[in-house]
Amino acid sequence: MPPGTLVKGKWNGKKYRLERLLGIGANGQVYLASLGRSVCALKFSDEAAELQGEANVLASLDHTGKKRGRVPFLLDVDDFTLDGRDLPFYAMRYVPGTPVSAYLKRHGSQWMGVVGYRLLERLAELHEAGWVFSDIKTDNVLVHDYGAVELVDFGGATAAGRSVRQFTEIYDRGYWSAGSRTADPAYDWFAFAMLWLHALDGKRLLQLTRALLPQNRHPGELMKLVRSHPRLRTMEGWMEKAFRGGFQDTREALLEWRQAIRSSERTAKSSESHVPGWMAGLLAGSVVLCAAVAAVWFLQ
Repeated sequence: MPPGTLVKGKWNGKKYRLERLLGIGANGQVYLASLGRSVCALKFSDEAAELQGEANVLASLDHTGKKRGRVPFLLDVDDFTLDGRDLPFYAMRYVPGTPVSAYLKRHGSQWMGVVGYRLLERLAELHEAGWVFSDIKTDNVLVHDYGAVELVDFGGATAAGRSVRQFTEIYDRGYWSAGSRTADPAYDWFAFAMLWLHALDGKRLLQLTRALLPQNRHPGELMKLVRSHPRLRTMEGWMEKAFRGGFQDTREALLEWRQAIRSSERTAKSSESHVPGWMAGLLAGSVVLCAAVAAVWFLQ
């Protein structure tokens, strides 16, 4: 639909003006739209059941988030009559932001801790509401002001215990022989760990996937990349636990993430503050030399 198209909800009567296309996914199109003086995102799809399923996930998250004072994500669910037929859509809060890999490139890998913590908070709420996101990847994690995080594209969200509805191979634990494709919190933990490996060491990860035969793909190969990357190596224990699904629940994963990040930051600061022996000797020699030169100058 072209910019400027007016969308009037058939049942709720809200009027939206389409500004531009934001993206096209496997099951629909998303547009930036204006509603009075505010903006939102509208998702249209021919698959009414799938669209309603996504709206139900967002409504569950909003119910959980309401207790924490969070602004609702889902704004409206309705139909739009287009060329004589009803096209279902829902309106959601527009999330400005940058995919996580681009954000880290621009602002530095030190934001990994904050962004990861906030993303795990969102996943914990989702899991506690009985859903698994399943399609975690850099394009579906948007980061904006000071590391604030939002998940986008809930087309793959799956009720716990069901077969995952949508996934990206490189983030999929089944692809790496690390578990089934049944939706459970551990499925998201695996993809969460893959997110950082892809964002910080994507070139070597893609080289690895091309080099390995299917029967040789397993988490041990991923951990070799983790241990040889200076930033990821500091999170080795957490990453390995995520790859094998070793947390009791996502709240425990969140707590251990915070502890691991703090520990890695302390290690980094200690490393920065330590002056190597050769440097200390050089500094001492420089001081002595400067003192000698000053003495000669004074005697003259």
